[in-house]
Amino acid sequence: MNNQKVIFVDIDGTILNSDKEIPKSTIEAIQEAKHKGHHVIIATGRAPFMFADLREELELDSYVSYNGQYVVLNGEVIFTNPLKIDSLIELTDDALHHNHPVVFMDHEDMKANIPEHPFIEESIRTLKIDYFPSHDPYYYKDRDLYQTLLFCEEGEEARYEEKYTDFDFIRWHPLSVDVLPKGGSKSVGIQKMLTHLDVSSENIYAFGDGLNDIEMLTDVEHGVAMGNALTEVKAAARHVTRSVDDDGIYHGMKKLGII
Repeated sequence: MNNQKVIFVDIDGTILNSDKEIPKSTIEAIQEAKHKGHHVIIATGRAPFMFADLREELELDSYVSYNGQYVVLNGEVIFTNPLKIDSLIELTDDALHHNHPVVFMDHEDMKANIPEHPFIEESIRTLKIDYFPSHDPYYYKDRDLYQTLLFCEEGEEARYEEKYTDFDFIRWHPLSVDVLPKGGSKSVGIQKMLTHLDVSSENIYAFGDGLNDIEMLTDVEHGVAMGNALTEVKAAARHVTRSVDDDGIYHGMKKLGII
């Protein structure tokens, strides 16, 4: 084992502030950590194509995406965990009858099963990304999908959770839920990543703020919740830093001796 530290960092609400911008202090902290020989790895619910510019800006080529379903180390894919297509088709047909559209997602693109819907427009817009799903109701054919977005109001996902046991459902917006392979999580993706890295457990860190970060923050030695994190996320973490809008990454790394 060496003394290299591995730092997993969420994007929304952790790297990106409330304006979906990267604070200057965050860029400095990541650069300094890398300069010291530490490995900084993105761990996000986003698709790879949703943060290509961010990876380029921060010069990071390792990431756990789709909440652990698509894992890349040093530019090479090392783990994938696609959705079960037969169950997904059944869910999609069911959702269509309830006016709940879906968006199919692989590592390259995302496609909606209906031409347009206000729930899709409103929720995707909050991500402030250049991508918007075009229409292709058969995008699931002959390809692996790592996540699907189900668009419904809060509480309406309960019927799907009960019926479709091949999937986990994680709400990320008042109008949208992530549909993931059952048991898939950032934590699982991180463990796949760590099998390729020679690092001791006491040198593993993770920064996050959302419900999809809880397992990650619990399972690593040093889970760090952002000051803007939800109460239950802070309760799951070993450490709490400042808000993302108050240089949270920089102060967290400084406090923990990473930089």
